[in-house]
Amino acid sequence: MKNLKALALAAATAVILTAGSARADDRYDFFNFGKLFGGSNMGSVGSSSPLGRQMVSVDPKYAPGTIVIRTSERRLYYVTGRGQAIRYGIGVGRDGFQWSGVKTVSAKREWPSWTPPSQMLRRRPDLPRYMPGGIDNPLGARAMYLGSSLYRIHGSNEPETIGQAVSSGCFRMTNDDVVDLYNRVRVGATVYVMR
Repeated sequence: MKNLKALALAAATAVILTAGSARADDRYDFFNFGKLFGGSNMGSVGSSSPLGRQMVSVDPKYAPGTIVIRTSERRLYYVTGRGQAIRYGIGVGRDGFQWSGVKTVSAKREWPSWTPPSQMLRRRPDLPRYMPGGIDNPLGARAMYLGSSLYRIHGSNEPETIGQAVSSGCFRMTNDDVVDLYNRVRVGATVYVMR
């Protein structure tokens, strides 16, 4: 715990020193370092989505277990049965970082660690080179990795970003929603990303 507190304090200091130069998704808007000093948060996921999840009808062409992401709607659909899905609110890539295509869920991680990609480090050289998993990590409580790409479906402790176009191409969910999805989706699931 001492090492985690020291890492959090060092990162918080870097945030304070560089706060004026931060850009949308490259800033530390995910972090809440105060939580680290109040006890263990590793089991806490909390924060409800402003775009609550619900059962909806979908095109029956999508097989159960499939994920359909519609970035223009800022919604993710997990297909539970032919013509039925759970709809979740998500945050999507900001202008210049949106993409579409077909991927598969290649891996799943609980409380994943974060290593910023080189492209992000070029934009924000002040970012840490590595951050261990935990409630204040930008990947949140769970992450589902999309193929061999840099993109993920992951948690966030900032529910106000759900429904917004603010990321560098990943899909954000509240931690409670990402845990729900994580428990349903399997490695190898097909993910359709459409605009």
